[in-house]
Amino acid sequence: MMTMMAAARVAGRAAGVSPGRVGAVIARNVGALRSGPAYWWVLLSGFFEPVLYLLSIGVGVGAMVGTIEAGGRVMSYAAFVAPAMLAVAAMSGALAETTFNFFFKVKYGRTFEAVLATPVRPVEIALGELGWAMIRGSVYTGAFIVLLVATGLSSVAGGLLAFPATMLVGVAFGALGMAASTLMRGWQDFDLMAAGQFALFLFSGTFSPVGDYPAAVRALVEALPLYHAVELVRGLTVGPGGWALAGHAGYLVVLAAGCLAVAARRLERLLCR
Repeated sequence: MMTMMAAARVAGRAAGVSPGRVGAVIARNVGALRSGPAYWWVLLSGFFEPVLYLLSIGVGVGAMVGTIEAGGRVMSYAAFVAPAMLAVAAMSGALAETTFNFFFKVKYGRTFEAVLATPVRPVEIALGELGWAMIRGSVYTGAFIVLLVATGLSSVAGGLLAFPATMLVGVAFGALGMAASTLMRGWQDFDLMAAGQFALFLFSGTFSPVGDYPAAVRALVEALPLYHAVELVRGLTVGPGGWALAGHAGYLVVLAAGCLAVAARRLERLLCR
């Protein structure tokens, strides 16, 4: 939450923001959990996809690959893939909440129009939705870290270091998803977002070291947000650490701040016209 509020201040949109009103928006989403078991299934489904990829590719394919060298260290392929899947879990949890669900609330449910009948302002709606996305992503990553520690793919210390990083990843991708959702014209546009998300998933150093790519492809990959998320989480769990991690974290903070500013401005235009 501190990271989220810091991003809002950098974006220049948090002046006069009431934590109580932001909390009320988060509480409304928490209350939606009581709407029925369907929402719980949607909530839980986002956890299983990275787990299945970890078991099928990290463990299954990893048994054939054996060891891999990355960052000057030799490790098992499963240990290489596991931090990437942790970053993917944080990304997926945040995007799931700030894309489809957020778009429905804006375009069809008219949820936010009702919220604006209260003292809550558009920027506080954006912060509240981002806060809820961060909470949802944290549930996924917390459970995933427990799985990694239980299977020996991460130490307890590495998991504790990685958890705050995954929260930052959730904030960054939550803000990105929310900003993109305010630009969507209809459900068909989400096909483009799904394609982009899948491309990020495949080509962000998740399954092979970026150093193995040609120079031009490597430069493109290093500009992608998931690459920085993966490198940050991987550096904290299996190494190497160093000042490079600060650069990856800084990238995500700037992304969160910029996208939050765009989302708040666009939301104000859509709801207050």
